[in-house]
Amino acid sequence: MPGLDEVAIARLARARDAHLLRSLRETARRGGGLVERLGKELISLSCNDYLGLAHDPRVVAAAHQALDDYGAGAGASRLVTGSHPLYARLERLLAELKGTERALVFGSGFLANLGVIPSLVGAGDLVLADRLCHASMIDAARMSRATLDVFDHNDLVHCASLLRRERPRHGRCLIMTETVFSMDGDRAPVEELAGLARAHDAWLLTDDAHGLGVCSSRAAEIQVGTLSKAVGGYGGYVAGSACLIELLIQKAHTLIYTTGLPPATIAAAAVAVEIIRDEPELVRKPLENARVFTAALGRRPAESAIVPVVVGTAERALEASALLEEHGFLVVPIRPPSVPAGTARLRFAFSAEHDPESIARAAALLLSHGYA
Repeated sequence: MPGLDEVAIARLARARDAHLLRSLRETARRGGGLVERLGKELISLSCNDYLGLAHDPRVVAAAHQALDDYGAGAGASRLVTGSHPLYARLERLLAELKGTERALVFGSGFLANLGVIPSLVGAGDLVLADRLCHASMIDAARMSRATLDVFDHNDLVHCASLLRRERPRHGRCLIMTETVFSMDGDRAPVEELAGLARAHDAWLLTDDAHGLGVCSSRAAEIQVGTLSKAVGGYGGYVAGSACLIELLIQKAHTLIYTTGLPPATIAAAAVAVEIIRDEPELVRKPLENARVFTAALGRRPAESAIVPVVVGTAERALEASALLEEHGFLVVPIRPPSVPAGTARLRFAFSAEHDPESIARAAALLLSHGYA
């Protein structure tokens, strides 16, 4: 059997030949939508900090105060001694924002999905997932040992046909989708999926990672999300009924067996959620900026803060990204397996911090070089 290093070298070589090799590149975020890479300042059009709250002075001050009051770490899992006093405020604010009875904070959005889904379904049950659901949702469904089937992207007819065929054969049934899809930026028909769930005695779970703080939805009875995008920090949550939250406290392994988040992280998130609640004019800006971009490209208006520019091959995506970087923009290329072969793309993510002039300049570069 070949040694570990031999296997790794061979796999890395294949990825390099296919233009799929990835690398960690040191990136210092400076606020104002700017980053520094290799000593060069760039306008970042790849960051998920949609409202610029990671550098908001109010958010940063809350983190500093929590460090002084509670120290750097939680010290244990939440069910031991790690559920420090700051959690209660954040969970109350999240529940209010999502229109639910309660909310529960996890270590990340990925951990929230991995904890919630296997707590609700198992062997003999059915999970129906949109074909483009996030990897954390698919991984969680597989871990649950429920039967997993996928319906075509945003296809209500296909979802309904699967429900009619498969629902009678299984115990519990969970339908899963994202409110905003991370690679395409389009939005799910959440209200209609909720209606299908009710009609077929199923539950609907939505992942609102890219919707919260931009174009969120509250129609599902199980609402998962993250604190790492529009909220500007780190962590995840699930919002739902009081009974659901109590069940997850008892059952969700990624809550029970994970150290609590640092107090500074929780304090910062709470202030950020208050800003999202209280400043609708800020919340409107990412979508407005995305629509400046789509208008400049001659496309239909963006549905969210995410706009993909599909260029085809991985090599072409790398070339387009390099061109933009030469002209002062950071737009990371997205390549397989994150997207299907032949659909490598530049994934633009627009923030409240971006200005229309810079957005128009980036669009003009793409058009003039044949990438859009």
